[in-house]
Amino acid sequence: MDIDFVFKIAAIGIIVAVLNQVLIRSGREEQAMMTTLAGLIVVLMMIVGQISELFSTIKYLFNL
Repeated sequence: MDIDFVFKIAAIGIIVAVLNQVLIRSGREEQAMMTTLAGLIVVLMMIVGQISELFSTIKYLFNL
């Protein structure tokens, strides 16, 4: 896992947090919740790819 991957997740987190605060301050709590949920789904999809790669590496390492 590269440090770039961690920075991408951090950048998504910062963007989602800022958007969340802006939407809450403007009285759009529903959109703020959807933005947060969308950010979470994007990050989870990124992590699933890395976990798949980890399992493939472990499988190769133990010759399974």
